Amino acid sequence: MHRHVSNTIETSASNRLLSYTQVPETAHQLDWADLATLDLSTFHEPGGKQLLAAQLKNAIEQIGFFYITNFGLEQADVDCQFAIGKEFFNLDTAEKLKYRADLENGGYNGYKPIGILEIAPGYFDNTEIYNIPKFIPQYERPHPAMIKENWPEISKFGKYIHEEVVSRLLVFFAIILELPQGFFLETHRYAERSDCHLRYVKYHARTPEVNKAIKNVWVKGHTDFGSLTLLFRQPVAALQVRTPQETWKYVKQYPGSITVNIADSLSFLTNGYLKSSIHRVVAPPPDQANLNRLGVLYFVRPEDDLELKTIPSPLLQRLGLDEQPEGPVLTAGEWVKARVAKYVNKAGDFTKENGEQEIIKGVSAKYYD
Repeated sequence: MHRHVSNTIETSASNRLLSYTQVPETAHQLDWADLATLDLSTFHEPGGKQLLAAQLKNAIEQIGFFYITNFGLEQADVDCQFAIGKEFFNLDTAEKLKYRADLENGGYNGYKPIGILEIAPGYFDNTEIYNIPKFIPQYERPHPAMIKENWPEISKFGKYIHEEVVSRLLVFFAIILELPQGFFLETHRYAERSDCHLRYVKYHARTPEVNKAIKNVWVKGHTDFGSLTLLFRQPVAALQVRTPQETWKYVKQYPGSITVNIADSLSFLTNGYLKSSIHRVVAPPPDQANLNRLGVLYFVRPEDDLELKTIPSPLLQRLGLDEQPEGPVLTAGEWVKARVAKYVNKAGDFTKENGEQEIIKGVSAKYYD
């Protein structure tokens, strides 16, 4: 078991009602992306933050994905979340639909049923999602009984990820940009309104015939909406990242690691220096083709009222990236809500005009095959 950073979730084995065993990894030799790994156990060592930030700076200038290890959770803590997700998706569809998210109006908290997004002519998505917002009074909402029964585990897990893991990553980005270490912490406060959420997701296996018809692409290449996305290790090989050379490489899920990618808000705030990573989900290799792919993720988004304009960074100034881009300035809340609504209501639009889709106020997002 890996070392701890601090404040590990404390849950006795007697309180664990759920267990989960991951499926075997693929035996196929795939073209894996070469990504950096940050060992968070060195965070509090003398000079540790600076060394990790330097390592991350080198990595993100190549590709917007990286791994973190030794983040302070036992594997049982993570497995418990997978077990909760599995149990949720086993509920009757009618029960899950009671908690449907207001997707059409840009709301993403709650349940997204399978098959509402057209991903290719005549073919619809294969994902079920359940999003749980931050555990603060502003976001209280109904949940199924099995979620409420496991609320202590879920809430401790979500709060720990934000306050003990995400906070360290935000410090690294501040150091890279030569800003005070708390710079991004001030716009990602847990008690304030933002669209951060914990996600359970299930990708349902498809038939070979359907995979062929959709060219094996389950989710088109895209960028995420917020600041960072944290993906907990699951071994079904389907996630790919687009490299600077415009090729696709698989992202391997290593035991004891979290995969992290940079998202839109950090790109807006740094005038493109921090690149929102492009990634997609494809059909798994043959030895995993019949498996459903269960995921646990944490999405980090800035406070809703943060204006997404270039920040005053000495690094950006030296690089000539300190000027404000032309056009309207969006808030983080506007961008997230508009992207969700546009994706749900007009999913087919991104197949036109080189995959670009106008989101709001003339600002576009792009999707990739």
